[in-house]
Amino acid sequence: MQTRSHTVTWDVPEGPSPFAGMNGLDAMQAQIAEGATRSPIFALMGIRLVRAEPGLAVMEGVVGEQHYNSIGIAHGGYAATILDAALWNCVRTTLEAGHGHTTLELKVNYAKALTVKSGLVSCEGKVVSRGGRIAISEARLTGDGGKTLYAYASSTLMILKP
Repeated sequence: MQTRSHTVTWDVPEGPSPFAGMNGLDAMQAQIAEGATRSPIFALMGIRLVRAEPGLAVMEGVVGEQHYNSIGIAHGGYAATILDAALWNCVRTTLEAGHGHTTLELKVNYAKALTVKSGLVSCEGKVVSRGGRIAISEARLTGDGGKTLYAYASSTLMILKP
């Protein structure tokens, strides 16, 4: 039996975030431009935010063997995580400074198995509806430049006001 290992490292910022006090979109665009460190979950899963526009967020990731389940494909949690990140981040682009948000509901539909052969996958999240307290978003996880659909998700999020 072969043995493999996977080491995950991340930076722990000291003090307050340099993006504190910014609205969600400006903070995200600054993070992308400055190559800000990824959160521990993004480092663990090999996911990164690559684009943010009003009501839109795009994440990218590469499936590794460390994401596999016992039947030799990426665990559904990998797709759910990158989808949730895109759904959450597209709503974040609409937030005023000081506001937060949290996922209330996540629905995932799996269309095709992810493997290391999937290569770079892209996940585009879009805001469907944004009210004062509730937002609804949807996302598609694709490969091959958008030609292959791996999964689709929708989410309901609550806006948290200070």
